[in-house]
Amino acid sequence: MPSNADKNAAPPLPEPLRVPVADSHTHLDMQAGTVEEGLAKAASVGVTTVVQVGCDIKGSRWAAETAAAHDSVHATVALHPNEAPRIVLGDSDGWSRQGARAAGGAGALDEALAEIDRLAALPQVKGVGETGLDYFRTGPEGKEAQEASFRAHIEIAKRHGKALVIHDRDAHDDVLRVLKEEGAPERTVFHCYSGDAEMAAVCARAGYYMSFAGTVTFKNAQNLRDAVAVAPAELLLVETDAPYLTPAPYRGRPNAPYLIPITVRAMAAVRGMDEDALASALAANTARAFGY
Repeated sequence: MPSNADKNAAPPLPEPLRVPVADSHTHLDMQAGTVEEGLAKAASVGVTTVVQVGCDIKGSRWAAETAAAHDSVHATVALHPNEAPRIVLGDSDGWSRQGARAAGGAGALDEALAEIDRLAALPQVKGVGETGLDYFRTGPEGKEAQEASFRAHIEIAKRHGKALVIHDRDAHDDVLRVLKEEGAPERTVFHCYSGDAEMAAVCARAGYYMSFAGTVTFKNAQNLRDAVAVAPAELLLVETDAPYLTPAPYRGRPNAPYLIPITVRAMAAVRGMDEDALASALAANTARAFGY
């Protein structure tokens, strides 16, 4: 039986990819070690580009600053769906510390969105997200704030010509509905795709990119493997969502961009596709999706 120390240890380096790819969604600010160490470790196994994702004001500013400092990092900026209700209800510490109205309300959300809008205009910011809907622990009031924030992010992404990065948890129908009502940006990415093959067909018809994380390797995730199998190769992306969602056999241990090769190989096996050919497609798709 593995010890607690083993369970908390970083997984070993996988065999390097022969064709470099990008981690389309990661959180370097939540990972152990320095940014430079993380990027070097990733590059050593063929993960030569990462998209650093913002989830609140502080994190979005950090993403923009980090992307400006590193050529291999691109940024996205946003208020995570769970952040919007916290701002409206006045209990978002990260935002209130930076001068927003302590009482919360729609005014505070507008102020936060204005800062996301400002950051979205920066050249190193390639996307707006992760935004969307998360119904896992959200009541009616929270859902209303999330949808208002989601619609605002869609508008920001379209106005600045940036990719839209979607967080969709237990909210497939409403996410698709809002995208249809607002008109999705030209480049829309479903981060950590969590639907099934039927939804993948819907996304494919709309031209939405589907980004798969380590969850595709989990035993109980046949729906994701079914989606990988039917999604058009030109709409596939790969991500870690690190430090979360570490692929098997290291599930539960810290995730990082250097573990992308495990997920790439799992996706290639599901599709019956040559690893190098899939890696080439993933790299080209990520560059096209984020416009870098």
